[in-house]
Amino acid sequence: MLAQATYTEMTACQAAAAVQAGTLSARNLVEAALTRIVHHDQDVRAFTDLWPEQARKRAASVDAALSDGVHLPLAGVPIGVKASEGITSLQSRRLIEAGCIPVGATSVPRRGTGYQTYGHTDRGPTLNPLNSRWSPGGSSAGSAAAVAVRLVPLATGSDGAGSVRIPAAWCGITGYKPTNGLLPARDRAGLNTPGPLVRTAADAIIYLQALTTEHPSAPTALSPLTVTWSPTLGFADTAPAVRETARAALERYITAGLLHRVDVPVQLRDPAPAWTALRQTAALTALEPATAELVVGNERTLAEVFQHADVIATPTTPHPPHGHNGPGDRMNVSLTWGFNITGHPAVSVPAGTTAHGEPVGLHLVARHGADHLLLSLAAAAEERAPLL
Repeated sequence: MLAQATYTEMTACQAAAAVQAGTLSARNLVEAALTRIVHHDQDVRAFTDLWPEQARKRAASVDAALSDGVHLPLAGVPIGVKASEGITSLQSRRLIEAGCIPVGATSVPRRGTGYQTYGHTDRGPTLNPLNSRWSPGGSSAGSAAAVAVRLVPLATGSDGAGSVRIPAAWCGITGYKPTNGLLPARDRAGLNTPGPLVRTAADAIIYLQALTTEHPSAPTALSPLTVTWSPTLGFADTAPAVRETARAALERYITAGLLHRVDVPVQLRDPAPAWTALRQTAALTALEPATAELVVGNERTLAEVFQHADVIATPTTPHPPHGHNGPGDRMNVSLTWGFNITGHPAVSVPAGTTAHGEPVGLHLVARHGADHLLLSLAAAAEERAPLL
């Protein structure tokens, strides 16, 4: 039997490597995951449903495939599956083909709610593992909480306005939104892309490799990149404590020699009306002229910025986590949803906490298709500029 202390320390990469090496079996990992969920999910309410028998059957098939010499890059890794997605989505199917074992469905908001930064279960709302008074973010709430409290090392999400990156920031883990179109969108407007919730960028890399033909470079091969810092993107009302915490994390990257700062202003227009209109019309050509110009103008501005910088860095959210009664008049998607419209890849990595202990994410955005560059940067930072 796999000790719980050992299981909770394992990343997805480490778990798969142990199964591939034969030091653990997929069945060992699944039993450890199910045991931990039974004993600790009550602390966060991350799961809405468990699939123990199906998981055990899949584990047996993974172990059998490995004994037959089949290569499975994510062999035996237990995963949570976002409830609104299920196991039939392309993201879930490819992860299963790579050797992952779904153990249950993770919480999402109720349909038709006014805000999407929480998870609903029949036991009450999903709780933030860092402080039960806070929302875990959303809409991939349960997936983020499950990874943060180490019920599973990887969980699926989807990001249409920041729904992977925001819960990652508020739960102190990593959330990755691929370049739009790299994986099939989950909405007709093309805004909502699948993405993982993980503890490390290395796990996001192996996720990308399993789902696509992308093969990110090893961290040691990464050359210093140029970065421009924009705490507001030209319009967001970013809280000073959040801004300074994210900026301090960026400074660690710079001090470690991973990034070189360039002063390139990022002056975007608030994408709120464009995001809402695209959700309704699903096509740029169907937008009102002023709204279409907003989209085109922001894309033009970003193209100019990326002529001079490899990476744009912002806080992931303009505010710290709110309580379970909702965000009020705050727009926690202000710094994320513009990149769902433009399609740029983005990742939220842990930046530390404010003086009041509130978690903050550092949001890194790269050129279209530069997913490998972005994740290699994040992985290198975990090695050379870790949080203390």
